[in-house]
Amino acid sequence: MGKLDVNKTSGHGTLTGDNHKALWSGRFAEGPDAAAVEFETSIHVDERMAFDDIQGSIAHAQMLGEEGIISSAESDKIVKGLNSILKDIKSGKLEIDYSAEDIHSFVEATLTDRIGEAGKKLHTGRSRNDQIALDERLYLRRVVPLLQNELVTLIEVLTQIAAKNQKTLLTGYTHMQHAQPGTLAQHLLAWANMLKRDWERLEDSLKRIEKSPLGSGALQGSTLPLNRESVAEKLGFKGVTENSLDSVSDRDYCLEFTFDFSMIQQHLSRMCEEVVLWSTTEFAFINLSEKWSTGSSIMPQKKNPDFAELIRGRTGKVYGDLFNLMTMMKGLPLAYDRDLQEDKEPLFDALDTVEANLKVFTAMISSAEWNTEKLAASCEGGFANATDVAEYLVKKGMPFRTAHGVAAKTVRLAIEAGLSSIEELSMEELQSCSDLIDEDIYELITPQACVENRRTTGAPSSKTTSVQIKQMVKFCEKNRKSEE
Repeated sequence: MGKLDVNKTSGHGTLTGDNHKALWSGRFAEGPDAAAVEFETSIHVDERMAFDDIQGSIAHAQMLGEEGIISSAESDKIVKGLNSILKDIKSGKLEIDYSAEDIHSFVEATLTDRIGEAGKKLHTGRSRNDQIALDERLYLRRVVPLLQNELVTLIEVLTQIAAKNQKTLLTGYTHMQHAQPGTLAQHLLAWANMLKRDWERLEDSLKRIEKSPLGSGALQGSTLPLNRESVAEKLGFKGVTENSLDSVSDRDYCLEFTFDFSMIQQHLSRMCEEVVLWSTTEFAFINLSEKWSTGSSIMPQKKNPDFAELIRGRTGKVYGDLFNLMTMMKGLPLAYDRDLQEDKEPLFDALDTVEANLKVFTAMISSAEWNTEKLAASCEGGFANATDVAEYLVKKGMPFRTAHGVAAKTVRLAIEAGLSSIEELSMEELQSCSDLIDEDIYELITPQACVENRRTTGAPSSKTTSVQIKQMVKFCEKNRKSEE
């Protein structure tokens, strides 16, 4: 069976053709204008929730039969019909009919077309208000773990690169000025930690959609003996929402997940900013694959980091989706308002954008080459070891504030002498700043020594970096989710 013919009625006399649009319009004597129908239709956006809508409908129909609200035979017939629709959509035998108002009306009208009058009983005790709230939760519960896996994959890639570069020097920056010597491994593990928090935020947000809103009706529940707890259990929820008004008007989860997506996008943008800088001739830290670079229409020498720039550029798009939702929700009275139909497009857009960007960034960074000589050279000059001079003096008993001033004096002395580093000063010049300074200072303030002597938890020494790598590997092994 191909795309539903919306211009025919079946032999059952059920809801097909124009009845697709008339399904919800009981009190009106005439149908809406075609332009009005097109304006209010949401099926192009919510069709991705077809499987979730059917899953929720199956559980609802089973409950109706168990509670005697409809007969067991009718319940079984509905469930069988819904399963056939599910199977046909998955196989491509049944296409979504875009003349339907939304995915709910498409599924119900198709069901009624297939099984007759029993199909009209599916909506018993249910409103599209609690139905969409359920569908969104089911959808997010299904797809967010897939996004989490994309995060895990990128964390794995960064961790693998870090493991190969524990001794690859890279200066650390504050205010984009040389700050202290570090390593490429330390820097990439910082990226990985940002993404780890993103994974954890999504995991935390998933906890707040573990209650089923179905059975809340339009806003005030139902006079029918619905067993909400039974439906929740069938669908794998941990319980039901406590207040019917809140159940149908709550979109906190849309806002929360879109914020989570915005944070992922922000982190990707920050990483891309550094990739763009590092790929310049001035830095030359990273060489992006030609597969993830583009040329110029006029300058033949160019190799542009366009993909990193596009990811960075699309951050505003995701932020806009979040602001869209925040603005939509700010003035809505309880309970349901049609404004809420507009929740899905920004939510899905943010999700799709972030998912695509994660995949591109992962492919781009995993195929990049690192210029270890340039990275190491970044630690030369710029006086990035000045703090190490101060801590050298602290270890000899000097108060830190005094040591800070002495280290600053060595920097001024080097600059006045036209030198680019403290270690270029003679011992006589260094001891003119403090007689606590001895010959051992030259060995202790090399970039490699500065890195290896930083052994506090989370610092860049090989020992502490190895611990970070093991922690990340363990995190990834533990938190990759099944995609069945």
